[in-house]
Amino acid sequence: MLMILFRVVLQIPYVGLNFAVYETLKDWMMKSPTFQPDDGAELGVATKLACGAAAGTVGQTVAYPLDVVRRRMQMVGWKDASSIITADGQVTAPVQYNGMVDAFRKTVKNEGLRALYKGLVPNSVKVRNKLSSLFNAWRNAHG
Repeated sequence: MLMILFRVVLQIPYVGLNFAVYETLKDWMMKSPTFQPDDGAELGVATKLACGAAAGTVGQTVAYPLDVVRRRMQMVGWKDASSIITADGQVTAPVQYNGMVDAFRKTVKNEGLRALYKGLVPNSVKVRNKLSSLFNAWRNAHG
């Protein structure tokens, strides 16, 4: 039950930020002489896809540390959980966490701030493609 709650807490800022960035970019592009359609119509598909990709990248970058912590908390207790390599190259046993804040603290203490963004680049490729298509479909369905 705790992991379901944590997943919901993770999704709220992520989805909200995605929509806010998408709508802000779209409105900015509609007002920009460079991107504004000549006949006053909607933005083109490629521009909407770019707005969705940018929104997905921003949302994912902001919410990614929460996702890393969620995954690490899920791994606690697995007998085959891998050991951790610290920032100075030392290998330690898997860490036990007492909650989300504790997981953040121990991750940063043991591995540095960059550990909260491990795997961000490949995940961003997936998210960028998914959200650019999702926003375009959503926009076409809702006008």
